[in-house]
Amino acid sequence: MADEVRVRFAPSPTGHLHVGGARTALFNWLFTRNQGGKFILRIEDTDIERSTDESYNGIVDALKWLGLEWDEGPLAGGEYGPYFQSERRHLYKEYAERLLSKGKAYYCFCTPDELSEMREELKRQGKDPMYTRKCRDLAVDVVESRLSDGTPHVIRFKAPLGGETTFEDIVRGSVTFPNPQIDDFVIVKSNGYPTYNFAVVVDDFLMRISHVIRGEDHLSNTPKQIMLYQALGVDIPRFAHVPLIMGADGTRLSKRHGATSVGQFTEDGYLTEALVNYLSLLGWAYDDRTELFSMDDLIAKFSLEKVSSKAAVFDYDKLQWMNAEYMKHRPVEDKVDLVIPHLEKAGLVGSPVDDEVRAYITRVVEAVGERLKVAKQITELSGFFFEDTVDYEPEAARKFLKRHYIGPAFKILQERLRDLDPFDQTTIEPVMKALVSEMGLKTGDLFQPVRIALTGSRHSPGIYDVMMVLGKDRVLARLDKARHTFV
Repeated sequence: MADEVRVRFAPSPTGHLHVGGARTALFNWLFTRNQGGKFILRIEDTDIERSTDESYNGIVDALKWLGLEWDEGPLAGGEYGPYFQSERRHLYKEYAERLLSKGKAYYCFCTPDELSEMREELKRQGKDPMYTRKCRDLAVDVVESRLSDGTPHVIRFKAPLGGETTFEDIVRGSVTFPNPQIDDFVIVKSNGYPTYNFAVVVDDFLMRISHVIRGEDHLSNTPKQIMLYQALGVDIPRFAHVPLIMGADGTRLSKRHGATSVGQFTEDGYLTEALVNYLSLLGWAYDDRTELFSMDDLIAKFSLEKVSSKAAVFDYDKLQWMNAEYMKHRPVEDKVDLVIPHLEKAGLVGSPVDDEVRAYITRVVEAVGERLKVAKQITELSGFFFEDTVDYEPEAARKFLKRHYIGPAFKILQERLRDLDPFDQTTIEPVMKALVSEMGLKTGDLFQPVRIALTGSRHSPGIYDVMMVLGKDRVLARLDKARHTFV
């Protein structure tokens, strides 16, 4: 066992970095930073048909955005590379040959059709559809003859036929698997590439990995890997299987629940510190009260012993609340930077944004204030600030703009607002309040119709902020349009 704490995150570049993978990477990173160890990034790209450079670049970008810089791996280097499995085939070949020479593995020449027939027959007998070990004890001369003939083959591991495999999981405690339940699994495929279980054992051993921290879905792989470690006669790392992340309906988190990739949360305008903070709490808790942690806090407090074995539920509302808490403390200029891409994408502003437009966006962001919880919400919260016309909510317009007093009230308001200079809260507020009093209305009887006339909605920033940002000319025009449309 390595004296130094060394952990690895080993994604497959076959898609986006899912939040489940990101949470696993985060737990690995926090653990090693807490322990003063090394965090290694290894790319498991032996699925040659599905692995892409686009996925690899996306994973790297997502990890960097999360702040999870690695000590060894692609771009960082290190003495235990290469860090792409596709470049380590010579190592897997060497260790497969070791197992063959020790009688711990064997060549299997069964065709896919034969394997299918075996499984179907076992199913008919009410047995588990395992490999029947047909090639396990083939005579040496038969094996040599088929190899020399170029007969397609795989290499299988000779799993123990009896006993059990037990290991102590840091999260789950003692875990035992009966060995007869373990198949003679393939370690090298017919194309010469290693299978997951074999490659990961060779890599973890050669890279001196001390702790394997991964998702609970890998739990069933662990006895196979322990058998391989034992067969190779090398030290076994410690294991910690963290709980799966589920949707609110109790099923494994997927796209049908909403955004699931780090890239999507980035595009939606979530903050790094909010997503990291939230992911840290999916299966781990420092105490029952504390929820907001800086990265330094997480590093100081994180421990595998406090990781739960119970499934974690991804709560989008909770993440949004947490993002809002971090947004409150962001300077307005940072918020402007965050919302501009969303305004551009929605066609509400042109690209690139010049200084004049940026200044206007700044005023909009200030007006929206804490209602802006996630950057992408800017379009729904403030679209009326950027559009030439207002789309009225039908129910709101019917309820508030068809009242008998709206025509006279809006006409008087237009006349009085037209003469204001400056056009700000100090001048607007007395006019609005005086009109309410003169007409014997309640504040909401005037303010809410004005809000709907200006924004189209009964929900908006404060009415004075709305009027000041829109400016006198647009306020007068929208009051006039509403008066002539609904009265």
